[in-house]
Amino acid sequence: MANTKQALKRHRQSLKRRARNRAMKSRVKKAIKKVRLAIEAKDRELAQTALRDATSILDKAASKGVIHWKNAARRISRLSSQVNKLN
Repeated sequence: MANTKQALKRHRQSLKRRARNRAMKSRVKKAIKKVRLAIEAKDRELAQTALRDATSILDKAASKGVIHWKNAARRISRLSSQVNKLN
């Protein structure tokens, strides 16, 4: 365990960040899953709205540094191409 005041504060900050990052990653996974389920069900309108929400969540996660921006771009691109194939 940390001994100095500075190290204790850094530990508290790391716990807060870890909780925030885990929550954001969970939101990302749920959003992607929702799009994929809509694609499997061949529900075009639901897939498009879910993709819009997922894009927003992925961009936000990338801007906060939770995931890499290229990772977010790749996921958005692949989901978009799958949704576009439904048309």
